[in-house]
Amino acid sequence: MEEDAAPQISECPVARALEAIGDRWSLMIIRDAFDDIRRFSEFQKSLGVAKNILASRLKTLVEVGVFDVRPASDGSAYKEYVLTEKGREIFPVVVSLRQWGERYLFKPQETRSVLIDKATGQPLMPIDVRSADGQKLGPSDCHRVRRVGGES
Repeated sequence: MEEDAAPQISECPVARALEAIGDRWSLMIIRDAFDDIRRFSEFQKSLGVAKNILASRLKTLVEVGVFDVRPASDGSAYKEYVLTEKGREIFPVVVSLRQWGERYLFKPQETRSVLIDKATGQPLMPIDVRSADGQKLGPSDCHRVRRVGGES
């Protein structure tokens, strides 16, 4: 085995996504950003995470394009972390994790946060995986294939 061999980059999109955003703190930071938290101090206060860990995760999330760093919207000397389009597209992932957690990790009478539709005040419908023609799919209805570049 070569000592200087470069690490192999995974062909699996799940593995690459987890490498970019898959640790607990990164997902919690992204969750808080969906609740309009933008400043380092606000993330730190909300999450209770050590400053060095928060700084490291925010740096990585900026590097992978989940956040842009911008001057504070109030004109102060602070900077804000603003979700990019790439970051906003993580929303269904966070909602799926939330819905799975609500379903399986709480006792019936246990207090929990609930995500509701601002327009209706109602909880969201469960997220489903659907085929191109709209049919609900489960794990046994799908399989992975290897594709190169933009192949269909």
